[in-house]
Amino acid sequence: MPSRRGLLTFPLALAVAGCAAAPARPVTAGSAAPARPATTGSAAPVPETLRFSGTTLDGAPYDAAQLAGKPAVLWFWAPWCATCASEAQSVADFQEEYAGRLTFLGVAGMGTTKAMHQFVADLGVGAVTHLNDPDLTIWAKFGIAQQSVYVLLDAAGAIVKRGYLDDLQLTGELTKLVS
Repeated sequence: MPSRRGLLTFPLALAVAGCAAAPARPVTAGSAAPARPATTGSAAPVPETLRFSGTTLDGAPYDAAQLAGKPAVLWFWAPWCATCASEAQSVADFQEEYAGRLTFLGVAGMGTTKAMHQFVADLGVGAVTHLNDPDLTIWAKFGIAQQSVYVLLDAAGAIVKRGYLDDLQLTGELTKLVS
C-alpha cells in the first residue's frame, strides 16, 4: 500500500514537471468555431484543420484560415507548465529563424489570461501569436489532452506530426517541414 507521503508527493511532482494532463472537457454542440468559406482571399484552399477561430491574448479575433498555403506549427501550452517554459526559448528562436517560411501559433489553455500574458512576457515569446483557449475548444479539435504538444501542419494543412518533441526532434521536423 502506498505511503501517505507518496500519495501527496506524486501529484505535486507531476504539476511541477509540467506533465499533468488537461481535464477532460467534452466538445458540445455549438462550442466549435463556425464553418468558414473553402478559400482565403489569396484563393488558397482552407483545409478542415485550419477551419477554426479564436481570440489572441490581447483580445483580437484570429482566423486560422490565414495559415492556409504554408506550413504551420501549433504549440499547445499552459502558463504553469514547466515543460512549456523550457520550450519557450526554442519556440522564439525557431519563430525568428523560419519567419516567412512557416508560422508558429501558440494555443494557451488551463490558465488565466493574466498568467498567460506573464508567461509570454517573462519567457520572450511575444513575437509568436498566441490564442487564449479557455474552454480548450481548439485543443479538443486537435485531440490535445495535455501540454506541451506540437502539431505540425504542412502547406496543404495536413497534420504531419503531433506530440511532444524535444528541441532536437523539433529541429529535425522543422527542417523537413520547410524543405
